[in-house]
Parts: sequence; structure tokens; C-alpha cells
Amino acid sequence: TDAVSEGFGIKGYYTVECFDADGNLKWSDDIHNLVVTVGKNDMLDKYFAGSSYTAAWYMGLVSGASTPTYAAGDTLASHAGWTENTQYTGNRKAASFGAATLNQISNINNSSSAASFTMSATATIGGAFLANVATGTSGTLFSVSAFQSPGDRSVVSGDVLNVTYSFNLTAS
Repeated sequence: TDAVSEGFGIKGYYTVECFDADGNLKWSDDIHNLVVTVGKNDMLDKYFAGSSYTAAWYMGLVSGASTPTYAAGDTLASHAGWTENTQYTGNRKAASFGAATLNQISNINNSSSAASFTMSATATIGGAFLANVATGTSGTLFSVSAFQSPGDRSVVSGDVLNVTYSFNLTAS
């Protein structure tokens, strides 16, 4: 018999735009992510094993006070190479994803409703992350990412960071 085989690749990235208090674009970056092991397992458990699922996702910011490093074993409760930056108004920002596109590269993203962070202090930002809780460390970390060259980015009080996350499945 003839066997049919199909594979797929997964890839995600964040787009971060920084605007000053007057709405002028200061900088922007597209940063590829690391989908951590607990994030991959959570995705497979929900879809294939049918364990309970709530579609609640939140964006957070990574501190760039020291150069962040990421590992596949990172969790929301344990990530020795990086810390969360919370120098913005409110909690982590809700990420509301649209429907997946129907083409060669299936994509889901929150580009129609970017997570918006209004900075409340001068800080250095090292990247972004996606988790399923608005506060605390008891949830699931899905992915985390660092800025590309030139690396960490400076922000001041009043700057607004708009963060989108795109997740792609590609046929191979």
C-alpha cells in the first residue's frame, strides 16, 4: 500500500512597537520565540488528549536589566535566566487571537488587538512572553523571546509598547 506522509513545522514570533507619549514610533522589532516544553505539552494535551481548556492568554514583558537567557525547560514559576518587567500600568495584557488563516501557512495572531503596555517608569526591556494567567506564577508559560540585535531596548515613563504574537503551522 502507498503511505501518505505529511509533516509540519511550528514557528512563532512577537512584533513589538514602542511609541513615545506623543504617539511617535521610537522603534520596532520582530522577535522569534522559544516555545517552551510546558507550552508544547499544554498545546498537545488540550488538542489531542482533550483535557480542559480555557482560551485565556496574556502578554508579559521581560526585563532587560541583565541580559536574559531562555531555556526549553523554563516555566512561569521557574526561569532562572530572566525576570518579568512589571513597570507598566495594570496586569499582563490580554491577548485576543483571531481565527486561523486558511492557506499554505496557517497563522493565528492578535494583530487586530495588540497588547498595549503603558510604561510607568524608565526601564530596559529584554523581550516578551505569552502565558495563560494575568498575574502570578501558577499558570503555563507558552513562549518567550528576546530582542534581536542590538538587543535590549530602553523605554521611559509614558512610552507605549504594542505587542502582537503570531503563531504559524507550515506544511512540510
